[in-house]
Amino acid sequence: MPESSRLQRELHQRKPFRSLAHEATVGLARTADLSRRRFEAMLDPHGITASQYNVLRILRGAGQAGLPTLDVADRLVERAPGITRLLDRLEAKGLVRRERCGEDRRKVLCWATPRALRLLEALDAPVDATEAEVMAPLPDADRRELIRLLDRIRAGLGA
Repeated sequence: MPESSRLQRELHQRKPFRSLAHEATVGLARTADLSRRRFEAMLDPHGITASQYNVLRILRGAGQAGLPTLDVADRLVERAPGITRLLDRLEAKGLVRRERCGEDRRKVLCWATPRALRLLEALDAPVDATEAEVMAPLPDADRRELIRLLDRIRAGLGA
């Protein structure tokens, strides 16, 4: 009988995976979940979620020009079905400012507020530390290989 994999043991799974593709897919999902939970635990004391952090990071990158709502949605790392609700929550916290575009009233432009920029600056070091902690088991060469492999998977999915 073949030895069980680490993932099988973590999930208390008695039967082997149906295929290598199945195990790899489950392993990717499990790793993403563990990484996300570590990141969310770091953000929680600051009163924002990972999705909210992602929006603020995008808006910081947009600078003074701001971004239309749909452009923010397109740039999210993880798709959020309710970008308007997400922005509503950030606006209620004083972290986002929105205005209708003068030329096209259907378009709403978004900016990170000074308060959001201060929060992001305070989070830069903890985010870097959390990312380093998550990737600590991998030397740089393995990190580059992981990036390359993930790029290939996303390309195969049409990203």
